[in-house]
Amino acid sequence: QVQLVESGGGLVQAGGSLRLSCAVSGRTLSDYHMGWFRQAPGKEREFVGAINAYGATTNYVDFAKGRFVISRDNAKNTGYLQMNSLKFEDTAVYFCAITNRIYGLGYGPSQYRYWGQGTQVTVSS
Repeated sequence: QVQLVESGGGLVQAGGSLRLSCAVSGRTLSDYHMGWFRQAPGKEREFVGAINAYGATTNYVDFAKGRFVISRDNAKNTGYLQMNSLKFEDTAVYFCAITNRIYGLGYGPSQYRYWGQGTQVTVSS
């Protein structure tokens, strides 16, 4: 059984930082690309960024570039989303997801097969 568990969310002041973790069990993480998404109340789930199976390539959406960093430790079967200079508008539930590396590094939620339950990030202004 595949399980993705996010952790590290919480309440932070604007300008602060948080590091989210995504622990994967039931699969060998090096066989999968990992994506990060977020969903704010009343809005659709949106792509934040992704990292390929070996950690050599990352892609970010514009709002994440320069502030967020995605990394992974395949030996620990864990991925990370480091978020810096957080803004009020970053408030959302953040999700990690994985897709088999035989596919491309996707941007859309439908391209990812396995999902975590999400972790809440709240940024106070």
